[in-house]
Amino acid sequence: MFGGRSGEHEVSLLSAGSILKAIDRNKYEVVPVGIAKSGQWLGGGNAEALLSGSAEVLQLTASAEATGTEMIRESGAVTAGLDVVFPVLHGTFGEDGTIQGLLELADLAYVGSGVLGSAAGMDKDVMKRLFKAAGLRQTPYVAVLRNEWRAAPARCRNRIEKALKYPLFIKPANLGSSVGISKVHDRGELAAAMDLAASFDRKIVVEQGVGGPGAKPRELEVAVLGNDKPEVSVVGEIVPAKEFYDYEAKYGLSGPDESVAIIPARLMGGQIKEIRAMALAAFQACDCAGLARVDFLMEPERTGHKRLKIFLNEVNTMPGFTSISMYPKLWQATGVGYAELIDRLIGLALERHGEKSATVFSKD
Repeated sequence: MFGGRSGEHEVSLLSAGSILKAIDRNKYEVVPVGIAKSGQWLGGGNAEALLSGSAEVLQLTASAEATGTEMIRESGAVTAGLDVVFPVLHGTFGEDGTIQGLLELADLAYVGSGVLGSAAGMDKDVMKRLFKAAGLRQTPYVAVLRNEWRAAPARCRNRIEKALKYPLFIKPANLGSSVGISKVHDRGELAAAMDLAASFDRKIVVEQGVGGPGAKPRELEVAVLGNDKPEVSVVGEIVPAKEFYDYEAKYGLSGPDESVAIIPARLMGGQIKEIRAMALAAFQACDCAGLARVDFLMEPERTGHKRLKIFLNEVNTMPGFTSISMYPKLWQATGVGYAELIDRLIGLALERHGEKSATVFSKD
């Protein structure tokens, strides 16, 4: 299942395309289900056309939206007879628990976290509250509602500046792939960044940068795989092509300079152990299942500085699956190839669905 209504629609198509190329067709009968930006569900040839960016299907969905008709009137027409669903949907209406709730109602096995884990992993404010409850180190932050910002920007700015120091990172609370994120160096850049984030979500997360002005923290990532007994990959590092790992840097749109992935990251043994332990704790704190990529920020090295601090940044419950995405690359470096990774994720989905069948939902 791919596409969707979020700002990460194109990323979803790239991820799905990579999975469809790698999946074992001798073992699985694949049924593509596309969701257009307009919200129409597409099956068969229309789904494949969406994946390829066909102008014809884009016009078709636009026409359906204009006339009020649906490409697929009932999700049951698509889901009938399916054994497991791989929702390769990133961001809003796909990674946030909404599609997971639909699949739960349909009693279908699906890859990834459930409703709670998906929702908690999507909302950066809720996620950070869970991290705090679990005692995990993270950078200071402030959450601001869009209505608060628009009604009283000066008051919000004062609250932010009282709690945090520049540089700041302004993010929509419910989105991924660095969409809508800005790095703010001073007060003069704050308003535009807040407006941008507010255009993508009703809640804005403002984080204090790691390392202070002029500093560039190391961006570290680890992949988690499993349900109740998750495993952790080697640690990788991203050296962004831009000032931070934004959307363009992530998907090779930064021009001649490309972001560099270093796998495994050059770290001390104790640092690796700390990161992997924190990743497991974060995965469990958010009640994740199946898979997640956990991101960290590490203080930049400074002469005479004490032991460098590592900060938990966020959990991504449906990370990118493109050919250049970190999640599959981290597992590749750990000894799990792309096709095997897909196989294991499907197995974990069926395992979790089977485990749920042991739960009694009625006293009768």
